[in-house]
Amino acid sequence: MTTKTLGLAENLYEYLLSVSVQEPEVLTQLRQETAQHPMGRMQIAPEQGQLMSLLVKLMGARKTLEIGVFTGYSTLVVALALPKTGKVVACDISEEFTAIARRYWQQAGVAEKIDLHLAPALETLDRLLASGEAETFDFAFIDADKSNYDNYYERSLKLVRPGGLIAIDNVLWLGRVAEPEVQDNRTKKIRAFNQKLHQDSRITLSLIPIADGLTLALKN
Repeated sequence: MTTKTLGLAENLYEYLLSVSVQEPEVLTQLRQETAQHPMGRMQIAPEQGQLMSLLVKLMGARKTLEIGVFTGYSTLVVALALPKTGKVVACDISEEFTAIARRYWQQAGVAEKIDLHLAPALETLDRLLASGEAETFDFAFIDADKSNYDNYYERSLKLVRPGGLIAIDNVLWLGRVAEPEVQDNRTKKIRAFNQKLHQDSRITLSLIPIADGLTLALKN
């Protein structure tokens, strides 16, 4: 996990930020607070957040799904990009982390757009499917425990509409996926997941080398 795009020289990365990122002050404040957190490395990069915001606006999304909230930066990015009537269904298990998120959602004036479920994400996703919400979401973002990526993806694929988009974070895994000698369980899970999506005829695929790797899967 990394809070900036891999492989760029520091001066080039700083230049990228200086001419690209248009970050509202509330997002900057949240990002800076999260950077001081012991688990701050789980924060997405601002350039990735901006791309996600652009995609949500480009799609005209109104209903989105987030699996893995942490301190709420990505949730806030999406909520700010949605229209006033938009909705983010957010899944996490940590009251501690999401308490930070709630504070900033309130500060940004988007708390009413965000429906936070504090429960194991698979339980929440299964409840959504059981309640008839299949193919009702425009966009989904997956950034939670890597061992369940395949399970999250399969459920998200049922929940997003045809033409809907699923974004999956950390698919380059600090470059470890390209190092054959690295054989820990999480790395192997991400490798297998990437291979599966490459061969999945249900989607149109692009893996973007932004931040720690962001896969975009458009449901056919």
